[in-house]
Amino acid sequence: MADFRHTLRVYWEDTDAGGVVFFANYLKFFERARTEWLRAMGFGQERLRTDTGAVFVVADTSVRYLSPARLDDELQISVRVVDAGRATMTIEQEAFRAGELLAEGRIRIGCVDAGTFKPRRIPNELLRTLP
Repeated sequence: MADFRHTLRVYWEDTDAGGVVFFANYLKFFERARTEWLRAMGFGQERLRTDTGAVFVVADTSVRYLSPARLDDELQISVRVVDAGRATMTIEQEAFRAGELLAEGRIRIGCVDAGTFKPRRIPNELLRTLP
């Protein structure tokens, strides 16, 4: 399966005083892309929570910054699952501008119960849709 891609625009609120995307905002961009990836597979996060009682939380991140994105840039954010266990997934994500790799990240997310925030299994119907 090909990587999922989500396109977004860089706004003033995403940049620092120099007009460059503030480093922490790449994590927001990655989160938005993961949310849209789930939605594209039929698992909007609110529906996932109400239908299954499951939500995802970030357990670990690492991001490598290669080149700056700037105000008004159009970015493509990729999502690729590299490992899926019973309760966690490791996802590799990249941020591109016109094909140029700007940042790359590795995010480990855990599935937890929406009420207790205790670890739980990723719903089977979601696991079955993964490559």
